[in-house]
Amino acid sequence: MTTEATTEATTEATTAVTTGTIHSWDLTTAVDGPGTRFVLFTAGCPLRCLYCHNPETRFARYGRRVTVESVVAEISRYRRFIRVAGGGVTISGGEPLLQPEFTGELLRAVKGLGLHTALDTSGLLGARASDRLLADTDLVLLDIKSWHPATYRRVTGGEVAATLAFARRLAELGKPMWIRFVLVPGLTDEWDNVEGIASFASTLDSVERVDVLPFHKMGAPKYAAIGLPFELADTPVPDAELVERVRGQFRAHGLQA
Repeated sequence: MTTEATTEATTEATTAVTTGTIHSWDLTTAVDGPGTRFVLFTAGCPLRCLYCHNPETRFARYGRRVTVESVVAEISRYRRFIRVAGGGVTISGGEPLLQPEFTGELLRAVKGLGLHTALDTSGLLGARASDRLLADTDLVLLDIKSWHPATYRRVTGGEVAATLAFARRLAELGKPMWIRFVLVPGLTDEWDNVEGIASFASTLDSVERVDVLPFHKMGAPKYAAIGLPFELADTPVPDAELVERVRGQFRAHGLQA
């Protein structure tokens, strides 16, 4: 057997046995990357974002074990449609980098199908993303949930430093990024908080756009369904004026928003 054949056989064998825990998948055309996307939602997340609209994806117990091979078979059913629609595959969550081997193998397999790949991540576990995993990622959707560390901690229960370090690494690699920021009145909307993210993002040459995502409550019933309190139940959704103000702050730094 040639070296090339041996490598291919090893890759196929690895793909066949690599498993991960997923919650669900969907076909969407929204903010999950360009075009129509096959979006895979992994199960399990280290953060506890107050506004999470899929709180059940925090926990592996609400997911199911699958092989990379089975997911690729599902994606392959839509391959032609996705390509015609100018889309691709986005691995979201939960947090995909909580399962780096599964995520990496899946990204590699999707690239093998000739489809565009995107990774949707908080960046908290960015250190787990190998260079090989990132080489198979065409676009990173990076959630920067707050600039002020105290606010980030209040919103997510985590620390923002790891996300910022991951963003710098992506920029150094020239990896295209879409920055995503959830706008919550009275929580993340402070002028200085937004300015911090905007100023930081403007220093990253590979940032292609910023998506300002207005807070909503569509996921509220899911909290009740799994016995969790929804702490932002009384928080208003942002009005058009506030959304435009925040988008304007990003634009003022030369960013598309």
